[in-house]
Amino acid sequence: MTSLKLPRTIRLDPSDTFVFRRSAEPGEWAVTGTFLFDPAGVEALDTKGRTAFRSGFLGIGSFGWSTLAVVTDASAQERESVVAQLAARLVEHLGAPDLDSARAAAEEEVAFAASLCDHPAQTLLALHRTLEDGTIRERFRTLRPREDSPKDGFRAFEFLEVEGEEDAVETVDLLALGKKVGT
Repeated sequence: MTSLKLPRTIRLDPSDTFVFRRSAEPGEWAVTGTFLFDPAGVEALDTKGRTAFRSGFLGIGSFGWSTLAVVTDASAQERESVVAQLAARLVEHLGAPDLDSARAAAEEEVAFAASLCDHPAQTLLALHRTLEDGTIRERFRTLRPREDSPKDGFRAFEFLEVEGEEDAVETVDLLALGKKVGT
């Protein structure tokens, strides 16, 4: 029996809260959200809209964006709940005519999201969208935890002690740097 996997939003650092107009909460079920972008309107997007276009996964609960998603095991019941929640959001946010129509679209989106999860659980997914000749193109990358990574998964940064550099002290004068940039 094949296990069912779906993407969830994940936040390794607070940057999503700055770069997107609305950021997804960590742990929301996610889809690509490409359906929210009209190729004819991409050029007119503001900075935060362009960031969402370029690299955002759509969190279904908040309709907010996440730079990364993580492959997560899901049950058939959870998948059904994801489809129902996305269908409701399509009616609520996008004016789908009824839940039946929205459900069909939600089924397609969730099926596509599940197809991205053909990787071991805890694999990170990154998305890069571009507009090429009037068509939106998507490219996906994956990042897996190292074999020796901690049980809690990924770390955005790790601090290493380098031998032989105990006496090396580096200082940075931010005010002086700011004055140089301003002149």
